[in-house]
This record gives sequence, C-alpha cells and structure tokens, in this order.
Amino acid sequence: MKKRIIERFKDFVNALKRLKEGVNIEPPSEIIMDGVFQRFEFTFELAWKLIKDILEYEGIEVKSPRSTIKEGFKAGIIADGEAWIEMLVDRNKTSYIYDEKEARAIYNRIKSFYVDLLRELKNCAKKYIGE
Repeated sequence: MKKRIIERFKDFVNALKRLKEGVNIEPPSEIIMDGVFQRFEFTFELAWKLIKDILEYEGIEVKSPRSTIKEGFKAGIIADGEAWIEMLVDRNKTSYIYDEKEARAIYNRIKSFYVDLLRELKNCAKKYIGE
C-alpha cells in the first residue's frame, strides 16, 4: 500500500510541475488556458486519488472525490476543506466551459490559489512517503 502512495505521489509531483509551467506562461492565450485546464484536471485527479490512498493507508475508506476531500480535511491531510471543494467544483466546470469570462476567472483561481493548495498537499504527503 505504501508503494502505491509513493507511485501516486511521484505522478502527482510531476503533474503539478507541469501545471506550474503552464500557469507561468505570460500572457495566457486561449490555447495556453486550454492547456492549463487540461493539466489542472489531470493534477486534481491525481491529488484526490493521492489523498484517497493516504486515507486508505490510515484505514479510512472513501469513494468519491467529495468524500475524499471531507475525510482528508478531517484527517489533517489538507488544511482548507472548503477551498478544496471549490477547486473540485471548478475542476468539473473546466470540462465544458464555454463562457470566456468564467474561464478566465477559473484560470486566475488556478494560478493564484489552487496551485498553492496543491503544493500544500505535496508538502503534507511527503511525511507519508518518508521524505
């Protein structure tokens, strides 16, 4: 089980690095924003599954991203459960976003807020893999 956490952690760290590369491209054109959304979706998917793996290692069973976030908050794996729920909602919107104003707002939240939340998870998860 710990091996699975380590593998998921490595994948998550690589995805987060790629997401950070995307949000650092200025100015963000539509194609850059589309790429950031794809990288954000992928990174978020790995993030909640990493939390799920850690919870299962601790003996807590969860099924969905929402329940994983709630239990991850209770267990102290993530510090701001409400922000993570907002990130989940925005992640779900990025799959079918058509309104440019809303797309830009989500992009800005990814860049200014969600990357930091994901970085916090990376730092917290290190203790579960022995770093």
